[in-house]
Amino acid sequence: MNLTIRYFASLREALGERQELQGLSAPLTVAQLREVLIQCSPAHAQALQKGRAVRCAVNQVMASEDGVVPDGAEVAFFPPVTGG
Repeated sequence: MNLTIRYFASLREALGERQELQGLSAPLTVAQLREVLIQCSPAHAQALQKGRAVRCAVNQVMASEDGVVPDGAEVAFFPPVTGG
């Protein structure tokens, strides 16, 4: 399974713009993917830690933690946005 991971806002500042993952076991949920990413580095562990509010979109559609990530997907992570 191959995925493109994109980060936005403060996550982009901490982790960079994008990341390619290859050779993952399928199927994966968003929560499982987040756990895989947390293992990538201390910066990933801090930015994506459990309990931290992080939103996700799979192929530009908002996804919940139990959403399935298909092979070849573009997965975006970003902090919740507040307006004012």
